[in-house]
Amino acid sequence: MERVWRAEIGGELKLAAARITLAFYDLIEAERGRFALWLPVFLGAGDIAYFARNSEPPLWLGAAGMALGAVGFGALHRHPLARLVPGLAFVVALGFAAAQCATWRAPPLLALPRHAVSVSGRVDAIEGLPEGSRLLLTEARIDDGAVLPRRLRLRLRHDDAALFTIGETVSLRALLMPPPEPAYPGAWDLQRDDFFHGLGGYGTALGPIRRLAPAPAPKFEAAIEAIRAAIAARVMAVLPDSRGAIAATLLSGFSAAIPETDRAAFRDAGLAHLLAIAGLHIGIVMGLVLGFARLLLAALEWPALYWPARQIAALAALAAGGAYLLLTGAHVPIRRSFAMACLVTLGLLVGRRALSLRGLALAAGAVLLGAPEEIVGVSFQMSFSAVLALISGYEALWPALFRITARWRRHLVMLALTSLLAGTASAPFGAAHFGRVQLYFVLANLIAVPITAFWVMPCGLVALALMPLGLAALALVPMGWGISLILAIARTIAALPAATIPVAHIPGFGLLLIALGMAWLGLWRSRLRLWGAPILLLGLLSPLAAPPPDLLVSPDAKLIGLRTEAGVFVLAQPGASRFTRDAWAEYWARGPLLPASAAPPGAVACDDAGACRLRPAPGRAAALWLSADKAAPAACEGVALVVSPVPLRDACRGVLHIDRFTVWREGAVAVWLEASGARVLSERAWRGIRPWVPPAPAPQHVADRPQRSALPLAAEDAGSER
Repeated sequence: MERVWRAEIGGELKLAAARITLAFYDLIEAERGRFALWLPVFLGAGDIAYFARNSEPPLWLGAAGMALGAVGFGALHRHPLARLVPGLAFVVALGFAAAQCATWRAPPLLALPRHAVSVSGRVDAIEGLPEGSRLLLTEARIDDGAVLPRRLRLRLRHDDAALFTIGETVSLRALLMPPPEPAYPGAWDLQRDDFFHGLGGYGTALGPIRRLAPAPAPKFEAAIEAIRAAIAARVMAVLPDSRGAIAATLLSGFSAAIPETDRAAFRDAGLAHLLAIAGLHIGIVMGLVLGFARLLLAALEWPALYWPARQIAALAALAAGGAYLLLTGAHVPIRRSFAMACLVTLGLLVGRRALSLRGLALAAGAVLLGAPEEIVGVSFQMSFSAVLALISGYEALWPALFRITARWRRHLVMLALTSLLAGTASAPFGAAHFGRVQLYFVLANLIAVPITAFWVMPCGLVALALMPLGLAALALVPMGWGISLILAIARTIAALPAATIPVAHIPGFGLLLIALGMAWLGLWRSRLRLWGAPILLLGLLSPLAAPPPDLLVSPDAKLIGLRTEAGVFVLAQPGASRFTRDAWAEYWARGPLLPASAAPPGAVACDDAGACRLRPAPGRAAALWLSADKAAPAACEGVALVVSPVPLRDACRGVLHIDRFTVWREGAVAVWLEASGARVLSERAWRGIRPWVPPAPAPQHVADRPQRSALPLAAEDAGSER
């Protein structure tokens, strides 16, 4: 009997195993051709694994991982399923190694003096600003010292930009500063961005510019920069207001001259992508040139009958896209878009599908290998998520769209669907980086994108063609009319009620879940893709698992913010950074920051001596804010933390503190005031010791050292918040 029972159990297990195996092979058959699309995802996982660390790994680690993966793949080459694991491990290690190589290639950080110095160097670029201009110096020297390995960006006086040209060697007296620190732990890291982009610091001109040497025979890069600067100057001469700044952005890539109010209107209306030169713009340029070339060839009898008109038009469009790439600065977003355009053109030449997920995967892989640092940027995340949603969305919805018989109705539906898919896919990443979502983005894009595609950009291309003849104003003036209309649309929609909705800060692991959920929804073909929805939902709900801090201290301690149920209240010193205030408002997503005087008594209670007790909620620990380095003993009772914009030496001895010395060494600080006490995380603990993080300064005098550090900030504390 026992033998029969074991035989039955064994048979059932074999049957179940056979069914699982059959289902697995059915899944493989259904998803044939889709597995290779996941390679860029695992490549990006290796990049993220590198940038998520708060200590620099040994240089051999990525190469060792690749070697182990290759050995495992070779050893299991006869077992298709078993070799999958070492193969994917090889791809992850490849992404990790690419990020390591990008860091290794970057020049070291600069140690800039904090006093006024004489700066000389070659002018690499000139950028207009809403007020004044700035230049980019390469091969710069400080006080006739050695050539700096990084470039410097200097803001000039109002009229100085007209005194020189690109390629000239100039000298000026300036006050330099390194790239600013993040506004809070986990905020946008400009120091990391500048590290990979070769920028060493910023400065402000203190005197006039002197020309040291004329521009040499222009090289290719210098000639392109000179052409870009000339185009921007010609555009601004014809359209000297916001219209000219936007037109110069579309035609030369210089966007610094756009006023902040107009930039905010575009952002709040969901039209910020119109100011970011990338896929939309190069697609419009190549589409217009493609249509014009096809029309011209069709109008001529011999080319229409005997020439491959379609292929010639595609090559002409690709050449126009390459020229537009150079004219707009060849930034990473448009290089990424041009790579996609090359694949589309190749598809047209060989008669294959022009836009596909394979082309997107190839472009993503090329970017992740060539510029792995872009994966942590909002441009990479928003653009690739939007293109993925467009391709996979139209792939799934095309049968339903094809049933719409009226062509005009189908075009209208497709225009709205394009805005809906792209905007919805990129919205979570925009919310994670900017703390808000746009409610009317579909309406804004439904009106503004056609105006850009069929009015503004065609006029811009005609203006570029007429500039050598001195007749660019004939096209720039109508281009300005179209830009005025787009500006009116952006301002009107941005002023609508609830045009932007603040959202809770999405932590890093939530952003990873959102990216994985979108990839899962977009890359699979069968019903397996539906499992991406709960993954995406978990990412959107991730703010519930990572509550924001109750207290933030700026990198200079001039701004201290307290988050309460009634709002966010700040104690600000003269000269507090407006950029930090805006970053905090986006991070906390609780509306505008209010002065501490407007806080309810339970949140902020100040005494006559200027000491304020800060408590985020009843039953939570309290912090003490001091405007001086001394406090009455009674004020120190029952507080878990002391915060001050000045150095604290004798105030509240024995209590954890954050003062001017603390942020000088550790950067911005976040504090969670819990019932049991204060939990503190500094920006330096969050980022760790990485090549793009400047070394911590050391006190020069023993007397300047604080009495007790408030920051038990180990790496594991930062890791728990990630």
